Amino acid sequence: MSWFLLVLAGLFEIGWAIGLKYTEGFSRLWPSIFTVSSMVVSVLLLGIAVRQLPIGTAYGVWVGIGAMGTAIAGVILFGEGVSLLKMASLLLILLGVLGLKLAH
Repeated sequence: MSWFLLVLAGLFEIGWAIGLKYTEGFSRLWPSIFTVSSMVVSVLLLGIAVRQLPIGTAYGVWVGIGAMGTAIAGVILFGEGVSLLKMASLLLILLGVLGLKLAH
C-alpha cells in the first residue's frame, strides 16, 4: 500500500508542477487552487508513505516520478523540445527509480 501511495503522490507532484504553468504566477484562481491542492495532497501522501518506506528511497522515487512526468507532460502539453539527450536522461531517471524500488 505504501508503494501505491508513493506513486500516487508522484502523480500529484506532476499535477502541481504542470499546474504552475497554468496559474500564470498564481494570478488565475482555479488553476492556483488546483495547483496548491495538488501540492498538499502530494506531500501528505508522501508523508504517509514514508511511515513504511525509507525516506531516501521514497523521496528519490517521488522526485523521479515528478521529474519524468513533468518533462513528458511539458513536451506533450507545451510543445517543449525533444532531443536524444533529453530522452536518454529521462531513461536514466526511470532506471534510477526502478533501482530504488528493487533495492528496497
